[in-house]
Amino acid sequence: QHTIVIEETEGWSSNRVYNAVKAYLATRINANINMQRLRVSSGEDAEKMVVSMEAGEEMADVYEGAEFKWCLVTREVSGDPNNGGGGAREIRSYEVSFNKRHKEKALKEYLPFIVATAKAIKDQERSLSIYMNERYDEWSPIGLQHPSTFDTLAMDHKQKQSIVDDLNRFIKRKDYYRRIGKAWKRGYLLYGPPGTGKSSLIAAIANHLRFDIYDLELTGVDSNSDLRRLLVGMTNRSILVVEDIDCTIELKQREEEDEEQSKSSSTEKKKAEDKGHTVWAAQFCRWLVVDKWGGKDHHLHDQLQGAS
Repeated sequence: QHTIVIEETEGWSSNRVYNAVKAYLATRINANINMQRLRVSSGEDAEKMVVSMEAGEEMADVYEGAEFKWCLVTREVSGDPNNGGGGAREIRSYEVSFNKRHKEKALKEYLPFIVATAKAIKDQERSLSIYMNERYDEWSPIGLQHPSTFDTLAMDHKQKQSIVDDLNRFIKRKDYYRRIGKAWKRGYLLYGPPGTGKSSLIAAIANHLRFDIYDLELTGVDSNSDLRRLLVGMTNRSILVVEDIDCTIELKQREEEDEEQSKSSSTEKKKAEDKGHTVWAAQFCRWLVVDKWGGKDHHLHDQLQGAS
């Protein structure tokens, strides 16, 4: 038997592998596991309880035919009085034991699998935010609590499933995009009168992917450089929403023309910049068109290139 020890801390820093193991093992605990003692806790969401191992308990996990036995171990160590740490503190660690022939599988496959699974769990459970550009080139976040999901969305079932399948295929092909040298991004163009479900569809996509939303208001952007800073300031795994892209720029131009009719040259320059905003925002993603107009069914059209 070989054993790998994973301590809660590494020096003064927390050990992310330990946290990943804790999250992973919590998903493997069920009523059939013969453990006399369990630890139950809750985080910020008081309604969600997390069940985990208690010190001294053991459990077995099987990965690709290999059995791995886990144990949570605690020990006390005395602090260094010379550094102001006179009191004893508890050190917790997970120990995983396995047959020696599975050592390479444990290090190169099993533990990376646990880390990846824990990351997926964290992404799925994390709170979502919606960001709005209120100050030229800065994002302001608030919590996203929209209840819309693909289960509750009013849409033709086949059309809804085609969008879900497209999203799932996109998420799984990140490495493929990297191999062919393309940016990992996907886009949808939604159009239709108010009340036809555009915002609900966006919220359903965000809740399905567990992506934050960045709601870009182009009338609040004064220059291409501000737009660049906003786009660069977005986090990975997020959704950019450009609302009313077909009429926002025209409105901005009309307002400027009314206020500065005497400054024709300045207005023409601003028009060119605004047109650049439209083109850049429209080309930022590969657009797909989702259409519900006048009560018609949704239709998913093919690629639409850019805007003018």
